[in-house]
Amino acid sequence: MTSAFDPTDFPEPTLVPVNGVELEVFEAGRHNAGRPVVLCHGWPEHAFSWRYQVPALVAAGFHVIVPNQRGYGGSSRPAEVTAYDLEHLSGDLVALLDHYGYEDATFIGHDWGAIVVWGLTLLHPDRVNKLVNLSVPYQERGAKPWVEFIEDVLGSDFYYVHFNRHPGVADAVFDENTSRFLRNMYRKNEPPRAPQPGMALIDLARAEAPLGEPLMSDDELAVFVAAFESTGFTGGINWYRNSDRNWHRLADVEPIIRQPALMIYGDRDVVPRLENLSHFVPNVEVVTLDCGHWIQQEKPEETNRAILKWLESQDSATQDR
Repeated sequence: MTSAFDPTDFPEPTLVPVNGVELEVFEAGRHNAGRPVVLCHGWPEHAFSWRYQVPALVAAGFHVIVPNQRGYGGSSRPAEVTAYDLEHLSGDLVALLDHYGYEDATFIGHDWGAIVVWGLTLLHPDRVNKLVNLSVPYQERGAKPWVEFIEDVLGSDFYYVHFNRHPGVADAVFDENTSRFLRNMYRKNEPPRAPQPGMALIDLARAEAPLGEPLMSDDELAVFVAAFESTGFTGGINWYRNSDRNWHRLADVEPIIRQPALMIYGDRDVVPRLENLSHFVPNVEVVTLDCGHWIQQEKPEETNRAILKWLESQDSATQDR
């Protein structure tokens, strides 16, 4: 079992002005300037979700940049729902590279952070040299907008659809039950969001007894709880509320990602794989770990080994050319 991480060991944050907002950024390994890697968290997460990866990447020679993306932690939380679309989220990351003086970087994303990294690579391919994504594969852009498609498949009560059709309802329940909700979300080896009717996520927030084996220590969980008690959940949920806007934005974008990519799945994760991933990401390598959805927190050593082995292989390939 992985030892609990001491939250005081995480880098101190700084506020960085980018793209009309401020991002709370945790940075380490500046002495490794020239090898930037940007870690992008998902929902309902925080930069702290990468706590096990930061020291490993620094030791491997990388300048590690970990933002709380807009809507999270100490970063800006614009009021307008459209301020959380892919255009803004990817623009924040491009501006973050500009702030540090980098033309491009390696981006690593988990959950919604993976969606943003896929989208960033499509919209700004010259700013991404390599990418690693965990849990959520490339989203194929089908004939129907994503929310409508998901509603057809999983129904109107599925959380992804509910967030869009009933704005503010889930937000309020999560805000009222922050600690309980996060404790029940962050479980080992178990699907965090079972695709079933009845608004399973709201059920998680209201469940009296803990559900499943905890993913992290009480001190680690307290970092997430304190952050969301301060910010609420609406900023992060607004990312979901731009799904169809993002679908329209990508209509005329070349859908093929040509950069080297690593896709890491958890074999107990309920997020479905994309079986034809290599059609859209021809230079992809796929790794599967024995875990649930919270891959880099549940299996940090295995995640670090997979990422670092792949990055080393990419460096070797570059040197051989």
